[in-house]
Amino acid sequence: MKKEERLLEAMGKINEALVADAALELEERKRGFRGFRMFGGAALAACLALAVFAGARLVLREGPVEETPGVLEPDDAEELPMLAVRGILDDAAGYEGLMAHDISELTCENPWREDLELPALPVYRNALTYDEHYQKPSGGDFEAMREQLFAAADRLGLKREELEIGDNAPDEEEREIIREKLGGEITENYFDPTAVTAEAAGIRIEVDVQMRTCIYFEPEAVLPESCRFTYESTYEELAAVADYLREEYSGLLDMEKPQAEIGYGDYTYAGKQMFTHLAFFDMAGGPVDQILNYNFNRVEFCRSEDGRLSFVRISQPDLSNLAGNYPIITAKEAEELLLKGNYITSVPCEVPGGEYIRRVDLVYRNGDYEEYYMPYYRFYIELPGEKREHGLKSYGVYYVPAVEGRYLSDMPVWDGSFN
Repeated sequence: MKKEERLLEAMGKINEALVADAALELEERKRGFRGFRMFGGAALAACLALAVFAGARLVLREGPVEETPGVLEPDDAEELPMLAVRGILDDAAGYEGLMAHDISELTCENPWREDLELPALPVYRNALTYDEHYQKPSGGDFEAMREQLFAAADRLGLKREELEIGDNAPDEEEREIIREKLGGEITENYFDPTAVTAEAAGIRIEVDVQMRTCIYFEPEAVLPESCRFTYESTYEELAAVADYLREEYSGLLDMEKPQAEIGYGDYTYAGKQMFTHLAFFDMAGGPVDQILNYNFNRVEFCRSEDGRLSFVRISQPDLSNLAGNYPIITAKEAEELLLKGNYITSVPCEVPGGEYIRRVDLVYRNGDYEEYYMPYYRFYIELPGEKREHGLKSYGVYYVPAVEGRYLSDMPVWDGSFN
């Protein structure tokens, strides 16, 4: 990834098409030619699959997110603030869904099980807020970002005194291109930095205001010949890669019981199964610890097209603002709400009926724009009207809040709208 692409990506608050155009135009001006990139069905399918687990997290600080062995009890009802349920807010094309011949082909290592009896789960306020156009975040803790950057550098064995520290504020040439693309409609603080950076020994580290840490290898890291780390790799081949990465990057993972997740076994429109990501989370602790680690404490290893290790993505939202431990409903109760239409989704059709429910799990919706990081039951629904070639079925994703309804200021009701 070129410097200009990384910078604009790290800013992260510009329309994706404009970002691509600006980065490409800067390259054109420097090189004197024009070109374009094309993303086919496979890339779209991968993006949709990745959206399912957007915002995966790894804690670089000492200890787990919450020291909560076993299970939690709900806080006093009078102390719990009402929660607003935000609808789907995503710039991605299409809807959130996956394709497979059968739901069992979609791999998942979610530690939540339907037989777990969980009286309560924590809910956190997002420390960041955005303007009305969701372009510019505020509330970022730059001191914490620097600490996160130094922690990543330490675990990579980099000496702090050798780091070249900077940020992602665009230079004047880049600003001019963005002004042209946006037609001059830019707020006063639009070009303020949204990430801190460091470079040393062929490694570039970036930590943004969402506390995502990206570690880029320049040149990309070469894996042993026995590790086939491509988009054509089978599950078994990626499992071998996971074993190598678990050992080679144990210091960076810093997990007591690192569990690999190879997901999701989604298919392309051409009928090729593709495992879209390889990530780790810590399976240490009780069920609540495991659920929190799965949703907030993950590290993803990202590959290049030729099978090299391109970069590592680590994320850690600010979870210091605990709204409270909220009582949650059961999966069966959530299913009843689902069939009544009390859900949010980006799928352009209503739930066709309970007989089409193929899987349910519990996850936190912890994307950038969420006001609260709160648990939801995520239902995979077979879409009978979306049959594909090669015998593939489409599974749409629908979310029902897991928090008891009396704590929700606006129980969602699907009204036919979608992205």
